[in-house]
Amino acid sequence: MLSILSDFYLWTKSLHIISVIAWMAGLFYLPRLYVYHVEAAQKGDSRDEIFQVMERRLLRAIMNPAMISTWVFGLALVMTPGVVDWSSVWPWTKAASVLAMTWFHQWLAMRRKELVAGTCTVPGRRFRMMNEVPTLLLIVIVFSVVLKF
Repeated sequence: MLSILSDFYLWTKSLHIISVIAWMAGLFYLPRLYVYHVEAAQKGDSRDEIFQVMERRLLRAIMNPAMISTWVFGLALVMTPGVVDWSSVWPWTKAASVLAMTWFHQWLAMRRKELVAGTCTVPGRRFRMMNEVPTLLLIVIVFSVVLKF
């Protein structure tokens, strides 16, 4: 099994990068949709319905599959012989950041349910601030993987 992973290493790495890009695009865009949703729409009006459709499609059709494929291809890379030196710090900082990004994804999914129910109390300003979380995590991940500190 592990030799098969070595044979497909470049394919796995490419698919992992594509998945990460799709996931990050959603993580950057969904909080921005939430800002506009809470600031411009009222429960039940036409803008509320439009935002709900956009948010649902982004989360279910793009972000969830991208997160899952990021994890699948990332774990395949981790299991590929010679790719990760577990005595280094970088795989641990990357793993912690990916777990934090997954938590953020789930936090966004919970806020969507609240927006649908009309019970979301998070103001637009907080969504704007939370929109910086994936950027910070991305910086940690890229520096960890590229610089291998």
